[in-house]
Amino acid sequence: MPLLVMKFGGTSVANLERIENAALKVQREVERGYDVIVIVSAMSGKTNELVGWVEGTSKLYDAREYDAVVASGENVTAGLMALRLQEMGVPARSWQGWQVPINTTAAHSAARFVSIPRDNIDAKFKEGFKVAVVAGFQGVSPEGRITTLGRGGSDTTAVAFAAAFGAERCDIYTDVDGVYTTDPRVSDKARKLNKIAFEEMLELASLGAKVLQTRSVELAMRYKVRLRVLSSFEETDENSGTLVCDEEEIMESKVVSGVAFSREEAKITLFTIEDRPGVAQAIFGPLADAGVNVDMIVQNISEKDYDDSHPGAVTDMTFSCPINQVERAKKAMEDARNAGLIKYDELIIDTDVAKVSVVGIGMRSHAGVAATMFKALANEGVNIKVISTSEIKISVLIDRKYMELAVQALHDAFGLDKA
Repeated sequence: MPLLVMKFGGTSVANLERIENAALKVQREVERGYDVIVIVSAMSGKTNELVGWVEGTSKLYDAREYDAVVASGENVTAGLMALRLQEMGVPARSWQGWQVPINTTAAHSAARFVSIPRDNIDAKFKEGFKVAVVAGFQGVSPEGRITTLGRGGSDTTAVAFAAAFGAERCDIYTDVDGVYTTDPRVSDKARKLNKIAFEEMLELASLGAKVLQTRSVELAMRYKVRLRVLSSFEETDENSGTLVCDEEEIMESKVVSGVAFSREEAKITLFTIEDRPGVAQAIFGPLADAGVNVDMIVQNISEKDYDDSHPGAVTDMTFSCPINQVERAKKAMEDARNAGLIKYDELIIDTDVAKVSVVGIGMRSHAGVAATMFKALANEGVNIKVISTSEIKISVLIDRKYMELAVQALHDAFGLDKA
């Protein structure tokens, strides 16, 4: 039988009524002739509640016990979904991570997949079961302990099962009806995309679009798993939602497919550092060791013989990082200076910035994207602080107060409201 993977997020299974609604969608696919693997998240809000219980019990908690508690939310949903399907006459069985087993590393709360053997679930399908309901977000370590995969791990679970079982497609049901050219809450001209390439979706996910978890898109791209993003709350058919697929499946791509943004950015500048071989390593090595995710980097032109206290060449270095990592970055730089690894006169932090990016595989074969982007921002009086580029992306750091204006201007400049 052809096989389909269907994943339902927390809002899609938030209560018994929504679980029944999701079960009806599963039943419809069974009636179309599919065997189905359903991956479920915990009910909306339950994971946060469980995390709160752990932190309220133990500030310095054991990560193994944290996983044991937090994984229980998905177990409840999986059991309820299987029961609902059974009541509807659909042969279904629920599976926890250790029962499959979903083999992972032992990095508790941030585990990664090692393998997903097919034998146990395949045996149930052969017995006549039509649906395997699997608890997402969890697995089992080599020591036999429950592990969790980190936030958004159920998306990654769904893609991993689709790859392991050779599924025809992996449908991600959520509270939006697809992937849009930008956030509809920022621009009322945002348009739903019928198809988007893996690389574009990966960039959008990493730049702040929260439709799909970044690791899930990475996995889908590696194993060529066709993803479809759909709404749990609308009637759907084979043409619904947005298909995330290989570039070859898209006949003709627009130069730019979407505009992404992130408010949670900070800009850090080190003034008057030595311009010598190894200084970049002396800065970014300690930042990496401190777990700071550095994004955009700009080094100014070197100045010679700055003054008597700086007899050699000096420069300034600017980088961006998530705003919640600023204190960690500041401490790493101060520790590096105290240890004599680097010298700088001043460290300036700007937390009132935002990152805005344009993304599109069409950039590979079209010139002038940067010029169009910079002109659109200049026309609106938006000053660019930092620029970063890749083959299919251009990102800029700007004052946060101009973020929505910049998104709307770029959306218009690249004609993203037109199919």
